[in-house]
Amino acid sequence: MGKLKKLINVLNQPIGASPNGTDKKSVAKREKNLQLKVMELTPQDAIKNTKNIRYKYKVRDKSGNITEGKLDALSKVDVHSFLMNQGYDVLNIEEDEMFNKLGLVQLTTRQMSDKNLTFFLTQLSTYIKAGIPLVDSINILAKQAKDKKTKNLYNRLVFELTTGQTLSEALNKQGTVFPRLLINMVKTSELTGNLTGVLDDMADYYKTSDENRKQIISAMTYPAVIFILAIVVLVYIILYVVPEFTDMYSQIGSELPTITKVIVSLSDFLAANIIYVILVMVAIFTILTILYKNVTSFRTAVQWLTMHIPVVKNIIIYKEIIMFTKTFASLINYDVFITDSMEILGKITNNEIYKMLIRDAVVNLSNGNGVSLAFKDHWAFPPIAYEMLLTGERTGRLGTMMGKVADYYNVEQKNLVTQLKSLIEPIMIIFLAVMVGIVLLAVVVPMFSMYDDIM
Repeated sequence: MGKLKKLINVLNQPIGASPNGTDKKSVAKREKNLQLKVMELTPQDAIKNTKNIRYKYKVRDKSGNITEGKLDALSKVDVHSFLMNQGYDVLNIEEDEMFNKLGLVQLTTRQMSDKNLTFFLTQLSTYIKAGIPLVDSINILAKQAKDKKTKNLYNRLVFELTTGQTLSEALNKQGTVFPRLLINMVKTSELTGNLTGVLDDMADYYKTSDENRKQIISAMTYPAVIFILAIVVLVYIILYVVPEFTDMYSQIGSELPTITKVIVSLSDFLAANIIYVILVMVAIFTILTILYKNVTSFRTAVQWLTMHIPVVKNIIIYKEIIMFTKTFASLINYDVFITDSMEILGKITNNEIYKMLIRDAVVNLSNGNGVSLAFKDHWAFPPIAYEMLLTGERTGRLGTMMGKVADYYNVEQKNLVTQLKSLIEPIMIIFLAVMVGIVLLAVVVPMFSMYDDIM
């Protein structure tokens, strides 16, 4: 009977209402939001700062929903005007004092990943091709964004565009979020009037870059995991298994072979100093990381060393060649001056070896020589790439030739990664066999000595 009454109550409810009354709660909440007073500006809010500072805002949309966000601007009035133009009722705007005091406006911006860049550029190009204005296109992206940081980023872009900035200037004002290459290419497109073409090319560029990065990570993940597991197992054996046999051998009083003494000494040392060993390793790793990021000579030495390790050197060189030639081709094809192209290439690469090559190319250009002279007979620039660069320079088809070089080495890199994957498994098996074999010898050899003593 009770279940029947509940069923009748549900059937008697209006269409669209939920049995637990959540719709009534949401309606009440929206009505409460609609009663909130909008913000009133004061003359002091119009005072502009000398540079952008971070503001936190709370707004209400036409449906009565409350949204919070952050925006970098010169004054509260700028933020208020922008939000009003977006169709919001502005409830509150206040300065993010702690954030601004620490000067974090530019420090908190991290470069967008290649995957997210590809999505952003592809969607933006699609909307513009459909006849949607640039500001409205980015507004659509902001509404679609699920991540709050991404939504705030798109809102900042819209804000800059509505204040009269160009797209390249708006991208540039986001700190390090967008790569320098993309900003320069968009700036070039604004002069040539081919924005959608540049957006499509850059989307393809970052898609390829993301695929290459994933290939290398995929090739390196398996050996890295196996190596770490092997080290963990080896340390466990040395710390907990070897001491058991050591106690047994000491009770018998037999003479231990050299290999066993070494393993036993290592076990005793680790057991007594394991925490210090871990701290020292962390300290060394931290120091090396800081040196690599901040000391150019140290970074150059490390990169030179890694680029001379068999197999690994080809992966690094091919990756750099693909990035260099594909970027160079894009810049040349969009009529960027060759000197400007070299300067941009020097900024986007993190490899000091190639930065030196590009600096030499700029010097050669200033002396009236060709770009190819700097790359001739250099170990970090393969002969095939050099010949294609030279041919493109002589025939005036530099952009086309560099595009073909990028395609060629993209295929070569994929083949190399495939070969590397097939080689890694036997190498790891041999490595594990050697490690385990050494420990087994250290444990088993004394047993044979004990057997000889008994016999």
